[in-house]
Amino acid sequence: MDKKEVLERIAKRLRIHSLKMTTKAGSGHPTTCLSLAELVACLFFDEMRYNIQDPHDWSNDEHVLSKGHAAPILWAAYAEAGIIPERNLMNLREITSTLEGHPTPRMKWVKAATGSLGQGLSIGVGLAMAIKLGRSPRRAYVLMGDGECAEGAVWEAANIASHFKLDNLCAIVDINRLGQSEATMLGHDIKAYEKRFKAFGWNVIKINGHKVGEILQAFEKARQMPKPTAILAKTIKGKGVSFLEDKNGWHGKPLKEGDLQTALDELGPMPEIDVKKYVRKPKKIRGPQLTKRFNFKRNIYNDKTATRRAYGNALLNLAKINDAVVVLDGDVKNSTYADDFFREYPRRAFQIYIAEQNMVGIGIGMAAKGYLPFIATFAAFLSRAHDQIRMAAYSFANMKLVGSHVGVSIGADGPSQMGLEDLAIFRPIPGCAVLYPSDAYSAEACVESMAKYKGLAYLRTTRPGTPLLYSQEEKFPIGGLKVLKKRKNDVAAVIGAGITVHEALKAYEGLKEEHILVRIIDAYSVQPIDKENMIREVEAAGKKVVVVEDHFRSGGLGDAVASALSGKADIMHLAVNDLPRSGKPEELLDKYGISAKHIKKAVKELIRWNRNNKENEKDSL
Repeated sequence: MDKKEVLERIAKRLRIHSLKMTTKAGSGHPTTCLSLAELVACLFFDEMRYNIQDPHDWSNDEHVLSKGHAAPILWAAYAEAGIIPERNLMNLREITSTLEGHPTPRMKWVKAATGSLGQGLSIGVGLAMAIKLGRSPRRAYVLMGDGECAEGAVWEAANIASHFKLDNLCAIVDINRLGQSEATMLGHDIKAYEKRFKAFGWNVIKINGHKVGEILQAFEKARQMPKPTAILAKTIKGKGVSFLEDKNGWHGKPLKEGDLQTALDELGPMPEIDVKKYVRKPKKIRGPQLTKRFNFKRNIYNDKTATRRAYGNALLNLAKINDAVVVLDGDVKNSTYADDFFREYPRRAFQIYIAEQNMVGIGIGMAAKGYLPFIATFAAFLSRAHDQIRMAAYSFANMKLVGSHVGVSIGADGPSQMGLEDLAIFRPIPGCAVLYPSDAYSAEACVESMAKYKGLAYLRTTRPGTPLLYSQEEKFPIGGLKVLKKRKNDVAAVIGAGITVHEALKAYEGLKEEHILVRIIDAYSVQPIDKENMIREVEAAGKKVVVVEDHFRSGGLGDAVASALSGKADIMHLAVNDLPRSGKPEELLDKYGISAKHIKKAVKELIRWNRNNKENEKDSL
């Protein structure tokens, strides 16, 4: 058999597997798998080189299935390659199976979760950048759908890939014309796709996606180009089964048993071929030998310092001992203080410009290759990338995000720049650590803790300088808290984080003058919160709590404390309740009810309310 016939037979096997799997599962997307069959066959069994024994071998080419709903054909390809047993295909979408409805890294060959469309190209960019950083000759391939090309993140990724001249990146766009509910925006207008990719500086090759010869020729041309390549493959959705071909209304619908048999009869018998021997083994290369240490020497501070400034200092010191650290910036490095890193380590610093969705997606790709990405921008702008952050968690990405300029305390720049929703974005994500330091020393210690932490972590930093509260040596482990003021006869506890810790300390002094003693707790680890110690401290302080945060009321520190205390205390919650405006930081803290004055008032009201309740209980007896 010649190569063309071999690959056509493999494509047919992939089609048959995809139909059978989805019918057995009772759900899935068989028609989008059928349009991909020749592309996947050529990619996995001629173009890519990979070691089937080790998904993390730096000798491997990398692959992202951006159109994640085509997962069945990916699983079929892995089975044909000998990576998973063929019998496992019939476990598609079962709760005990790693072969999920859309790819996740529970299946170890998947480097990033996909299925939220439009994100795969950014991940591919991150993989390609990491491959270049590791001085590897390998390549990254992204299989995309045409419908997802309506997503802006796709073009953010296309733009930056061209900027970085990623000649090791190849996107294969399966242009099968049909979306979920109707035809895609451009249908089969291949010239329109060509103009768009060319406008972003890509090499473009147009092919018939069902012609093996054209596919192989396109891959060969792509390898020779000094820039990223988009292979635009015109295909037919449902290809190979006449009653499915180019028919709307079949997206996400498996065939019933009767229809499956009709389709299989039309496709013909399963071709007899030992596909495993067509996997192309890579030439062994040595990947980067990264030093990953975390306990860096901290700076000495003599005066109040912004925690964002301390983050930049800590990042620089961490990079000196950990060469896996890479930094991505969204054109705010002079505000987040990542600019020092850019000057000292230019090879590991990447300016992604004002494209936060793409920046997070690239971070996922780089993390998948073993690098440790730190991604910083204004907290408000990270909200644009919420979906990518969510998918980073499903990708088990070891990635660190930093949001600066949080809360009304940023001052006169006004509400568009104020991160007031960020805690509510990060706290619900399982396994995501959320840290909010209050001074320079705690900020550096939190950077150390989050670097050690395996998984997604978020650091919230403050714009204004804040006084020093802690020592250079103090540790701030994830899941801890600090008690700054404590007496045996405390009548209430005030819990803050970040800038509100300083307001709480001001309130403490004012209350002390009135002979009212309160316990001050710095809940720097917002997620996970130190439930055990918090309950103990609050119970010792009369089970009365004022929580104060520079964040909107829902989803932040107040909700975290309430959940931890589980009704074991009376809680008064001070937070930003109205849409804010410009002003001086101290004016805004006061206007929106989270300044020392309001904390004092809340403590007194809570004590008075508690006392009145006790008196009412006496009267009723």
